[in-house]
Amino acid sequence: MDERTALQKMVRESRRVVFFGGAGMSTESGIPDFRSEDGLYRQQFRYPPETMLSIDFYRAHPEEFYDFYRKKMICLDAQPNAGHYKLAELERAGKLSAVVTQNIDGLHQQAGNKRVYELHGSVHRNLCRKCGRIYDARFILNSEGLPRCACGGLLKPDVVLYGEPLDEKTVEGSIAAIREADLLVIGGTSLAVWPAAGLIDYYRGKRLVLINRTETPADGRADLVLRASIGQVLGALRVEEGGEA
Repeated sequence: MDERTALQKMVRESRRVVFFGGAGMSTESGIPDFRSEDGLYRQQFRYPPETMLSIDFYRAHPEEFYDFYRKKMICLDAQPNAGHYKLAELERAGKLSAVVTQNIDGLHQQAGNKRVYELHGSVHRNLCRKCGRIYDARFILNSEGLPRCACGGLLKPDVVLYGEPLDEKTVEGSIAAIREADLLVIGGTSLAVWPAAGLIDYYRGKRLVLINRTETPADGRADLVLRASIGQVLGALRVEEGGEA
């Protein structure tokens, strides 16, 4: 049995699939990542990206923060790929119970997934620090200088910046979904970003699948490892009538 046939069989035999995804899911939609050879961390800026995307930098240099954020973090032209759409199809069929993602682009929701735990937040929500009003990403992209609320308050993207903790309710929901899963599919992540990567340790099931182009620290624990395009692998899954896959 080849790897893709084995994955199809696992999905068919499961009833509570959880997908845990990272940047590789979005790079196939044209969104640059951070750590690859062409990622943001290897590009030259006045400050390191980790510094510019920190809460301390946002507070001390908001103008420079937003200059970088608009240019590099908001990609509204990106569209979901075959992998995103297949996960949404699996959810509608009653096979997929949740998506846990490290991405902030909202592509899972755009594809149709409803139960998505965004560990690092979303560029599509931007909150006024004064009154709490929410603005979308296009408002930030089209604003000049410091984006401000109608009340005059400065906006902050609802993303987890370096130096900030993960949202407690999002983490709790992610842990519960992973713990209750009977198949955990990890895709497009090097599992190098903590504490998010540590959440997979809560998995108690017997089917663990890894889809990533490079090695990860969890490869040795996986029942199935696929070194391939995540969009192509997921997109090729068949979801039959009646919820069977």
